[in-house]
Amino acid sequence: MQIVHTPEALRSVCAEWRREGLTSALVPTMGYYHAGHASLIEYARSAADRVVVSLFVNPTQFGPNEDLEAYPRDFERDAALARDLGADLLYAPAPESMYAPDHAAWVEVPALAGTLCGVSRPIHFRGVCTVVMKLFMLTLPTLAVFGEKDWQQLAIIKKMVTDLNVPVRIEGRPIVREADGLALSSRNVYLTPEERAQAPSLRRSLLMAAELAAGGERDAAKIAEAVRTFLREQLPLGEEDYISIVDPDTLAGVERIGQAALCALAYRVGKARLIDNILLRP
Repeated sequence: MQIVHTPEALRSVCAEWRREGLTSALVPTMGYYHAGHASLIEYARSAADRVVVSLFVNPTQFGPNEDLEAYPRDFERDAALARDLGADLLYAPAPESMYAPDHAAWVEVPALAGTLCGVSRPIHFRGVCTVVMKLFMLTLPTLAVFGEKDWQQLAIIKKMVTDLNVPVRIEGRPIVREADGLALSSRNVYLTPEERAQAPSLRRSLLMAAELAAGGERDAAKIAEAVRTFLREQLPLGEEDYISIVDPDTLAGVERIGQAALCALAYRVGKARLIDNILLRP
């Protein structure tokens, strides 16, 4: 596995692969790998001739009071895992390599970014879209792989690619969970033992929402309130950011469950902000 640190080196390697007629898959990450990241890299390995993994804690997607400095990092461990999982190239740039001092261009999808996580993190998705577009332009991959835990991010990237005619196929992959249901996240390391013991209730609340929808409940507000009541009791150490039921593609709120809807939530539990979601089907 090659490790490169500059946009020029990344562009050069990927251009050579294209000259050789090889397909490539991009897996954008911020590092501190867990089994969820591994599943993305393994899928990429099965879907393309070459795999690029980016490892970059992107400063532009963090707000002023967020955890940019505290975000967990372990480059040597991540590099070893990426190598073992079959990555061909690891791209680990310094922030100044990706953003010049006078950087002024941004990519945004406001219609999808102004809801769910975008309410409390107003600049987050602008940073995500900009860095992902940069990676697309540098690698020109055949496909790019993202996790479904960040469903809003996945929907925004798909819309960005469609609207800007970016020639890359976006693949979403299922959420990977702990045995007790907690969605894997690099930020789970922030949880205290007591917080960690309560955190799986997020998953249980979503399963309850799915059961209500499958059992005939169509009123989205009633389902959301049932989730809220459950979490008040089962996750007293947490603070709700949002509990929303939306269209899976447009992220617009829905009043009644039709063909399918997405129940998404975010909770602050101690120093961690945890997100999760589930599709509701009649």
